[in-house]
Amino acid sequence: MLVALFLKLFLAHLIGDFLFQSDTWVKHKKQYKITSKYLYVHIAIHALALVALLQFDFIAAIIVVIISHFAIDVLKLYLSNKKNERLLFVLDQLAHILVLFAITYYYNPFTIDVSQLLSPKILLVSIFIVLVTYAFSVCIKQLIAPWDVQINTDRKSIDGAGKYIGMLERLLVFGFVVAGIWSAVGFLIAAKSVFRFGDLTSGKDRKLTEYVLIGTLLSFGLAILAGVIYKALLPLI
Repeated sequence: MLVALFLKLFLAHLIGDFLFQSDTWVKHKKQYKITSKYLYVHIAIHALALVALLQFDFIAAIIVVIISHFAIDVLKLYLSNKKNERLLFVLDQLAHILVLFAITYYYNPFTIDVSQLLSPKILLVSIFIVLVTYAFSVCIKQLIAPWDVQINTDRKSIDGAGKYIGMLERLLVFGFVVAGIWSAVGFLIAAKSVFRFGDLTSGKDRKLTEYVLIGTLLSFGLAILAGVIYKALLPLI
């Protein structure tokens, strides 16, 4: 009952906030705020989704979700600007989900065993996630630092893009290794080669190509090593 109720509430949220909300609606709401017709259409879709999923079994919950969703959305519209738009998006979603948790707790009180959050297995996977993302980024940067001065850095690129691409690729490789899907690791390497190295070689910048190749092989190698070590340590805990 507990899980089913939350899943229904969350599915209704996803339907209203993502499935049936276009960019046109979002732009219109930003411009006209509380007077935007799409704000009310958006809320109506949430109401319909909740009724369809809960079948009038939790009328009070539906009313609370609708009122809280409207209030949170209006607050976001009036506080939002270009500088805080991404932050408010995250806070907006967190606020909605907290409301869903609160409603679920009201109907089905539950407890969270905090000690389980600090279990050895959770700590181990947390350590390796930090390793393959931030720690390895620093390690790779230090390892390839001697060649930085030889590279032409005038090429246009999104600030920080390389760092986050590396973090994401290492997370994927780590996950594939842990899951034992080695073919996916090969596919990821091939995909990156097609998108990245083809462009570099066509630019006839051999030093940059070699520099990127070293960084990529280090990134994949460290992620694979981390996955293998994690799998070896997991049965010991």
